[in-house]
Amino acid sequence: MRTGKSATSRGALSRRALLMATGLWPVAASAQKQQKPASRPPQPSLSAARSIMAGAPLSVFLSNAPKGARLAIARPDDPDDKAIVVFQPKNTVPALQTPGAVGSYELRLTVEKDGVPHILARQPLVTTEPSATLAAPERVGHSQALPVRGIGPNGEHDRVMLVKPDAPLDAEGPRFFPAENVEATLDAPEQPGVYELRYLMNAPVSGLTILARRPIRVE
Repeated sequence: MRTGKSATSRGALSRRALLMATGLWPVAASAQKQQKPASRPPQPSLSAARSIMAGAPLSVFLSNAPKGARLAIARPDDPDDKAIVVFQPKNTVPALQTPGAVGSYELRLTVEKDGVPHILARQPLVTTEPSATLAAPERVGHSQALPVRGIGPNGEHDRVMLVKPDAPLDAEGPRFFPAENVEATLDAPEQPGVYELRYLMNAPVSGLTILARRPIRVE
């Protein structure tokens, strides 16, 4: 048995010695290394929640986005050059305003080629029914401080306002922006009467929409 193993080992060594002697051993070793497939360069990608309240900001995680890339929200059957929201991110985790209407959309990462948007990555996005809550005292003295809390989609342009109950959507009045802080102190009007605290969503597709109301009596 020992003699057989020794013969086999001598045979393997003899073949290696023959390859080395003829200059073929380095070539054979190099050929084995070259058989490994070349690795692909990292591809652009995006990741985000697939369902979110309509009108809320959507955080998107980007990887390997090229210079000049843009985020877009479109309807699934929209062509590459059509979108509801277009945003140029300034970092790898930007927040993108979502449409204020309930529906199915598509989140896209695009880049322009020859002046035309080209989709690099995409994923489905569903927006759910928007809602908001308001908290404040039922009564307040005229010209006094009124502590208020408003929570909703908290989009960039959403606001909580104190106006007359029959005031139009674009009426002016004491207000604050819940995207900055969900709690604030408003100055009650000088004129006594019944007023209305409103949560106003202002988002693409829906525009201005009242999501919540609360009556306030100014005395």
